Amino acid sequence: MRGGASATLVRRRAAANDRGAILYVHGFADYFFQEHVADHYTAQGYDFYAVDLRGYGRSLRDGELPNYTTDMAVYFEEIDAAIAKIREEHSRVVLMGHSTGGLTTSLWAHERRAGELIDALVLNSPWLDVVEPPFVRQVVKLIGRIAPKVKVRANLGEAYGAAIHSSRNGEWDFDLKWKPLAGFPVLAGWIRAILVAQEKVHNGLDVRVPVLVMHSDRSMLNAREWSEDVSKADAVLDVEGMRKWGPKIGPSVKVVEIKAGMHDLFLSPEPVRAAALAEVDEFLKTA
Repeated sequence: MRGGASATLVRRRAAANDRGAILYVHGFADYFFQEHVADHYTAQGYDFYAVDLRGYGRSLRDGELPNYTTDMAVYFEEIDAAIAKIREEHSRVVLMGHSTGGLTTSLWAHERRAGELIDALVLNSPWLDVVEPPFVRQVVKLIGRIAPKVKVRANLGEAYGAAIHSSRNGEWDFDLKWKPLAGFPVLAGWIRAILVAQEKVHNGLDVRVPVLVMHSDRSMLNAREWSEDVSKADAVLDVEGMRKWGPKIGPSVKVVEIKAGMHDLFLSPEPVRAAALAEVDEFLKTA
């Protein structure tokens, strides 16, 4: 899928499709490279799709500001297009979002709830809150409105990237141009967009399909370098926000804690990632 949204849709077909399709939406400083997840679900009879949103991964263009928006709703256009394309062949569609993608897909599913476009929503460590106090949030929102490209943070730090990339302490080989170990600069306008989106979740959404929210059992924020503990916790987001706000996404939400899970639960060392995938498998049997 290319065109006005400048997004890229990748697909892996099941040898024998009898369960529908899954669409995966990545997070910030990310793109789809989790081929083992695609393999897991195609083996079960799902066609597996993933979208690299505008400004991310395969969709990032030379000279383009990476991963930047001032409104999370801009991504609805490419989710709409991906879902429409998938539904040309499939009547059952599961939407799966990780981290910032979990926030975006939750809002999309709320806004599109009347269309009956998906059958279930699976959220892998969704970004539903920040740890900063209300005063700091309001200041950042103000800066983001009047000076959206002011740099709030130079990067995200390398601890998590070093825990997952095969060149350091992890198992996974991904493109460091698209997903640098320390991520990309965090700009005020983008953070404002995140805060505005999270406030909508806090006020309550009405996602009318079954929702699975998964997160680690603990966070390890502000780690400056890799350690064994970074590979056994969410080193990016506070899991308390997921516990607190996950149930506000809709009337049918299951929240599951994955012991020793990393931020991307599907990139956790075995047997943790197997446990996360098994939770999704069980959820989809009845969703």
